[in-house]
Amino acid sequence: MNDLEVLHVFCAPDGTHGNALGVVRDAPRTHPDPAARQARARELGFSETVFVDDPERGVVDIYTPTLRLPFAGHPLVGAAWLLDIEVLELAVGEIFARQDGEFTWITARAEWAPPRALRQYATAAEVDALPTPPPGEGWLYAWAWEDEAAGRVRARAFPRRGDGIDEDEATGAAALLLTAQLGRALNIRQGKGSQLLTAPGPDGLIELGGRVRFAVQV
Repeated sequence: MNDLEVLHVFCAPDGTHGNALGVVRDAPRTHPDPAARQARARELGFSETVFVDDPERGVVDIYTPTLRLPFAGHPLVGAAWLLDIEVLELAVGEIFARQDGEFTWITARAEWAPPRALRQYATAAEVDALPTPPPGEGWLYAWAWEDEAAGRVRARAFPRRGDGIDEDEATGAAALLLTAQLGRALNIRQGKGSQLLTAPGPDGLIELGGRVRFAVQV
């Protein structure tokens, strides 16, 4: 089915890494109902797949391999970059987007993010040494300061939901939650080397940014 584009979102400065994202452009025609979308997301096996319902208005629908999400960070950064659009429409509200050189930014609220357990470790080496996934249940975001004064964080993310995604390479929603908790801008190195940037704004808004590139077109 020639309807899919694959992106890498939150890439490192050299363009490597980033979280894979499937984007189905003509979703109302090819996948008109939630059951079809869920089946396609499960078949693709990405941590998230975005279904574009209206590219001009920015109406999108997000699925993991096992459930529909009202909000997710890396799918929205990727969709904003691909559609080159300033507003994305979701049930939670309007997501404003902007391009700034090599970075694509969205503006969102931490309360839109699904719950995650944010667990701080003493050192980045402890985060690096965690098994994949760590024992336990529920979504775990493990993090440690690399340079607290500079706002540099080392993080890894483990969905632990039994859908084949043992570790999430770059997690925008968790970055929003951590930024809200710490109340400061962050430069996060997650997974194998993905980079996520955040910047708190007024009225509880947070900007989330990163680099996006094409992985492959199917």
